[in-house]
Amino acid sequence: MANKSTSKKTLAIVYTGISAALIAVCSWITIPMTVPFTLQTLAICLAAGLFGAKIGTSATLIYILLGAIGVPVFSGFKGGAGVLLGSTGGYIIGFVFTALIVGLASDKFKGKLLPMIISMVVGVLVCYVFGTAWFAVVYAKTNEPESLATILGWCVIPFIIPDAVKIVVAALLSSRLKGVINKA
Repeated sequence: MANKSTSKKTLAIVYTGISAALIAVCSWITIPMTVPFTLQTLAICLAAGLFGAKIGTSATLIYILLGAIGVPVFSGFKGGAGVLLGSTGGYIIGFVFTALIVGLASDKFKGKLLPMIISMVVGVLVCYVFGTAWFAVVYAKTNEPESLATILGWCVIPFIIPDAVKIVVAALLSSRLKGVINKA
């Protein structure tokens, strides 16, 4: 019995490390569109969808901690506490809640497609709320405050379609692969 328990713990550590690395790599991949976007949310939703709340959230926290101490894991190969305190820091913090929401749904619904899609939509919306609120506060410190509509036009609306595509891809992958992962 001890070997099986040790094996499960080892797999959890490996999955957490691989997921944190995947999030970092996906943050470096920038898709140039009218407003460039990264694949961070895809990786976070995929990790939490595949491995559940504990591993998905732990991997996201490790990714953020690595970035906070200066490892260049954030978008644009950036790192350091300044990124977290900057205008996009709220989105990065919001990733934790995205991973938690998606992971809890994955644990509860065993990777079923519709609950995965719904949880990923909710998770990304929560991330938008954290990020947009933080952006508004940081922006207002050095500029004239802007209306909510203007800030949403900068921070949310351009990302809705790319995030919807990432959600569909992450939900399909995690739903299909969760059974394979659980057999390991």
